[in-house]
Amino acid sequence: MVCDRCLMSVRNIMDSLNLEYNNLSLGRLELSKPLSAANFDKLDKELQKVGFEIVAERNSRIVTTIKARIIELVYEKKDFGDKKLSEILSDALHYDYSYLTGIFTKAEGRSIQSYHNKIKAQRIKELLEYDELNISEIADKMDFGSAAYLSTFFKKETGLSPSQYKLQYWERKSLNDI
Repeated sequence: MVCDRCLMSVRNIMDSLNLEYNNLSLGRLELSKPLSAANFDKLDKELQKVGFEIVAERNSRIVTTIKARIIELVYEKKDFGDKKLSEILSDALHYDYSYLTGIFTKAEGRSIQSYHNKIKAQRIKELLEYDELNISEIADKMDFGSAAYLSTFFKKETGLSPSQYKLQYWERKSLNDI
């Protein structure tokens, strides 16, 4: 909303939908109470008819897409060539990486890279627990240059070496055995 006519349009939409709001100013609408999903959809559709978009919704979709791409990259090993994470996300979302980082960090309270590292560490844990691959094979599968690099990464993320984690995992007892 960048002009008085924009404000008038939004005010008319809010009134026609009988939605209460506290403040309406250029670029901002402060609701009196959270909207139900049905009212949110109605508001979104009406705003789109006059060329507006709910920014919070767009940012939420962007964050969700970033997470999905990272999970896809780590778990499904799709071939992205030699592209870096920043290039993959920028290409997928058609936004500059610095813009994506700002949105993600604001929404999640951590960087995209930090989230990516947590997902990679979680995948390594799973592979260690499956006990089908040795550390060198896991390093290769996860695109680490070496088992040593994977071990360093894993210890930084979890506080344990892969061997320590595996030992700890196997030493767990079920509640029935206690």
